[in-house]
Amino acid sequence: MTSETIAVTWKNHPDEHDYPAAADYLELLGDQELVDTVVARLRDAPIVHKKAKDILRAAGLELLSADNPHVRRDLIKINNGKALSPVLLVRGDFRRAVPTVIADGYHRVCAIHWADEDIEIPAKIADLP
Repeated sequence: MTSETIAVTWKNHPDEHDYPAAADYLELLGDQELVDTVVARLRDAPIVHKKAKDILRAAGLELLSADNPHVRRDLIKINNGKALSPVLLVRGDFRRAVPTVIADGYHRVCAIHWADEDIEIPAKIADLP
């Protein structure tokens, strides 16, 4: 039995437009001062690597269908060897049942999960103040 490894190419840093996209989403969850602080922490955070299946579980999110247009676009990028941007996460708190927030990159996480749920995704993780 052979196990085929799926090669995924990653950028070294998130795209600059990922931070305003994260802020747009986070503004639905918190006030501007909180969002500004979290985005600044995301910018300063080091890159870590987490498995797709663990990110989805920590966020409490459903796996989007591979037919979702955004997921499909990222699957095509993977297949074509195009580099994906690391994802931006806000750390949850399991002591209070607060899930992790995927501030930017939900579709990329789902695409990676469809490719192989054990692939490690580069991510930046910010703590809430």
